[in-house]
Amino acid sequence: MTTTQSAPSAARRPGLSGWSGRTIVAVVVTVFVLFFAIPIVWLLLATTKTARGLITSNPFAPGSAGGLSTNWSQLFGFQDGAVTTWMTNSALYAIGALIITLVASIPAGYALALTEFRFRRVLLVLTLVVMLIPNTALVLPIFLELNVVGLIGSPLSVILPMSFFPFGVYLTYIYFSTSIPRDLLAAARIDGCREFQVFTKIALPLAAPIVALVAFFSFVQNWNNFFLPFVMLPSSDGYPVQVGLTSLLASTPAFNPSSAGAQSVQLPTLALATVVSVLPVLLVFVVSQRFLVAGMTAGGTKE
Repeated sequence: MTTTQSAPSAARRPGLSGWSGRTIVAVVVTVFVLFFAIPIVWLLLATTKTARGLITSNPFAPGSAGGLSTNWSQLFGFQDGAVTTWMTNSALYAIGALIITLVASIPAGYALALTEFRFRRVLLVLTLVVMLIPNTALVLPIFLELNVVGLIGSPLSVILPMSFFPFGVYLTYIYFSTSIPRDLLAAARIDGCREFQVFTKIALPLAAPIVALVAFFSFVQNWNNFFLPFVMLPSSDGYPVQVGLTSLLASTPAFNPSSAGAQSVQLPTLALATVVSVLPVLLVFVVSQRFLVAGMTAGGTKE
């Protein structure tokens, strides 16, 4: 009798614990989502408010189109259009470094994965080691080198260091090692293709997903880079938008009381500047999302 009564009770326990586990997971996920979503929602709504409305109104109540227009005019009128110059500089640095990165990292990854030459393994290990070094640790040595050749303050002082992207070489190496059939390349060589032709006509067209992935990671890193251009560029005319935001911050009375005056920047305008600075990255992500998914899943299985 005791045995028959305990069996249903034992059968119900897994369901109860499973339900409790799912509830705990749902609560934890909800807390994390709210933790990250609330500041983003507040930031977007702040761009539509006035400085007074930002303080006195409900934090999550939307402002008005007029408030957004006023903040937009103040932002792009700051220092005679400095924000437009900073955005242009960011695009120049990010795209210029991106082109060099692709030209260097894609062939390098192909060579490390699909060709045989002396010191190939040494170069691969060196690539992995360099990936572990923080980028900020290399800024000072690079500054000293570029100062010797007189490039400090020029666009090349930012573009050349940004184009150094060993992670792109490693991603490309993994892709070519696992996703490109070696028999296909061997057949092309038998047909008389030289190695450069094998790369450009066979391997490169098949590598479109990983090229898009490397391009995206490189662009995001270059666009968001702050410390390198801050050190390399002495003049605000050459600043990218990430460094230029510090000038806006210094002109905001809420953070720098001594900046109160005709050229002061209010908090809603600063919030709008933050949103504008990340829009290009979001746009690139939306446009290239399909290629990014293909690139991240490529190389997961051996062909």
